[in-house]
Amino acid sequence: MRLFGIKLPPSLFLNSPQPQHCCVLCVLTSEMASKVLIVYAHQSPGSFNCAAKDVAEKTLAAQGCTVQVSDLYAMKFKATATAEDINGEVKNPEHFCYAEETKVAWEEGRLSDDLVEEQRKLTEADLVIFQFPMYWFSLPAILKGWMDRVLTLGYAYSDDKRYSQGLFKTKKVMLSFTTGSHESMFSADGINGDMNVTLWPLQNGILHYCGFQVLAPQIFWAPSRVSQEERVAMLEAWRARLQGLWDEAPLAFTPMDCFDGDKGFQLKPEVQEKHACQEFGLTVGTHLGKRVPPNQMRAGV
Repeated sequence: MRLFGIKLPPSLFLNSPQPQHCCVLCVLTSEMASKVLIVYAHQSPGSFNCAAKDVAEKTLAAQGCTVQVSDLYAMKFKATATAEDINGEVKNPEHFCYAEETKVAWEEGRLSDDLVEEQRKLTEADLVIFQFPMYWFSLPAILKGWMDRVLTLGYAYSDDKRYSQGLFKTKKVMLSFTTGSHESMFSADGINGDMNVTLWPLQNGILHYCGFQVLAPQIFWAPSRVSQEERVAMLEAWRARLQGLWDEAPLAFTPMDCFDGDKGFQLKPEVQEKHACQEFGLTVGTHLGKRVPPNQMRAGV
């Protein structure tokens, strides 16, 4: 069967006892992107992940984008952050510090070839899609390794270039993923807990930390547990969203200047006072002891 001109794998329409997951992360500039990088982390060409990746690739190409794909499993991308990521001698072999050593290596042009290539792709891209299975409420090791190794100190962040003042603040990022559980299980009163909380370490602790503007996630809820028609509808909705993705507002995060750097980056008293009567906290992490806001799932809240 074909959808939007894409040949879909037969397994997409089979009810498999094993959950199929995918996640898609997009990074965009404020204007229409011309270069797209898809960082793809799924082993099976017959998965829903692959179908979602193909829909994104074809839809964005139809908009005039040049699309590249980094297929991490096909590339046998190394997941572990080690001294092997540096060409030549390390500065302190007795007490190896990955962040500091790779910063020096990046400055001196001594990072391993695979990291240089992935950083080149990320730098050039107006839109980046990380597509992956959600494993154990997080990322597969191979994709976590991509983030650990590619987003190096100096290149992706520094002490004075992070969060709202981050190095990638002109780019936007989006997670789009499938789950193995139904939406009700990821609710505030569901057994898996609030998906807003699950997403906080990824969207704030990695993406926003590097300065990316984070778009609301695209979530495919348990595609392996629904009908063929529902899976097709999921891909149709994804394609429709991609058509208007460039105009979406990002999720809300508290700006860095709301925190006092001289006092351990605590929220400034005047900001706390301003929100004292609000029903929700500022963000999932900075909740001020109030109800957790749903602002990791949609913009404008």
